[in-house]
Amino acid sequence: MMSQRLSQLFTKNNILLLLFATFVITLILGMLNTDSRVAYAEEELTLDNVYHIYLDDQHIGDVDDEALVTAAVNDAIERKEADSATQAEADEAKQALRYGLKQTLNVVEERVFVADVDNEETISTLEEVMELGVRSTELMIGEKSVGYFKNSEAVDTLIKQYKAKFVDEDIIDQFEAKEEETLVIDNTTYLDIRLSEATATNDVVITEDELLNTEQGLRILEKGTLEDKLHTVVSGDTVNGIATQYNLTKDELFALNDGLTEESILAIDDQLNVTDYASFVDVIVEQEKHVEEVIKHDAKVEETDALYKGDSRTKQEGADGTKDVDYKLALVNGKVTAKEVIEETITKEPVTEITEKGTKVVPSRGTGSFSWPAVGGYQSSSYGPRWGSFHKGIDIARPSNRNILASDNGTVERISYNAGGYGHYLVVNHNNGYKTLYAHLSSISVNVGQSVPRGTVLGQMGSTGRSTGIHLHFEVMKNGSTINPAAVLN
Repeated sequence: MMSQRLSQLFTKNNILLLLFATFVITLILGMLNTDSRVAYAEEELTLDNVYHIYLDDQHIGDVDDEALVTAAVNDAIERKEADSATQAEADEAKQALRYGLKQTLNVVEERVFVADVDNEETISTLEEVMELGVRSTELMIGEKSVGYFKNSEAVDTLIKQYKAKFVDEDIIDQFEAKEEETLVIDNTTYLDIRLSEATATNDVVITEDELLNTEQGLRILEKGTLEDKLHTVVSGDTVNGIATQYNLTKDELFALNDGLTEESILAIDDQLNVTDYASFVDVIVEQEKHVEEVIKHDAKVEETDALYKGDSRTKQEGADGTKDVDYKLALVNGKVTAKEVIEETITKEPVTEITEKGTKVVPSRGTGSFSWPAVGGYQSSSYGPRWGSFHKGIDIARPSNRNILASDNGTVERISYNAGGYGHYLVVNHNNGYKTLYAHLSSISVNVGQSVPRGTVLGQMGSTGRSTGIHLHFEVMKNGSTINPAAVLN
């Protein structure tokens, strides 16, 4: 019994001793770990900062103060800009420029136990190898670069001047300054004035000779860009002609087209590689326009037997009408490419002009149209100077038969004989300002005062009077003066 109690007591004491030992060991280890952290922190506070300097991928050197690098670059830029300003003051043709570092400057920071750097040597090397260039604004239109300009204001001026080639500059100013969505000037509403491609700008450091002024930029935009194109051969095309059309030499055209030579035969619809200038960008104007337009009047002819054939009169005077039209227009580089009528209102109806044309025909009044006064035959002598005198008519000889025919409706006004000239002759008055004379007749079949419709037999062809043979001398008189019969005969 006693031994059992002693055994239990001994076991409990061992456990207590074990627990006490564990506590003491844990306490000692904790104290040791705390001392270690304190020592490590004290050691970390002794690290130095070192800055590795790179221009593009070239290592220039190391410094222990990054501000030294920034100051060296800024000082170099300030000296360059001061020199540029001095030159601009001395020479008005020059301009003061902004400068920047052409290379990419990279500063890599590192913490070390011992900083072994030479600030002066690094800065000296930096000043020797750094390259300064002109700070510029690059204008991008779509994915194309137009060029580099002094600043964003120069780019804005360029774009405005290009738009002003096709739109009045005052209108551009008003459109850009407008408070409403649209601009109304006179009878035109400007909905939009824009470029056909989106524009963007980038800040770029360049060499001075790459910098463009607005005049140079404007010429680039006006000329456009050279792009590859295909020319489809049409009738009449030649190698020389195609080359000239695209400002190419023959050799340049041959180089663009394998197998093409001076002797090549061009077939219609063949396609050749060529180059041509394409518009860099278009100026697009959308507008609505209110205009007053004239409506042209129609003309109408009515036939009437109340008037003699050949006569006419105005039954109703014509008059143009007017209308108000609202158009929606799209203009590309100043030319209308789309036109749509929005609204149209007639303000004055047009009046049709009506002319009456006579159809009445009577045997005693001519139609103004003259027929051949013989049965066949030919013109043997013409109207005009002849044999030292003036021949007032034409001569007709060798007919199929010798009948002389009235050339148009009329009235026989005169029948006479002239031995030294016409011989037997007669005159028909067509009662419309025209008269006709028939001479050298061998006989006459009509009487003075008789109405003679066109085609009436007036007599027989002969050789009376001053004549060299059987023929008809035929004259036409208009308002008392002879005219060339050949000009009015049908």
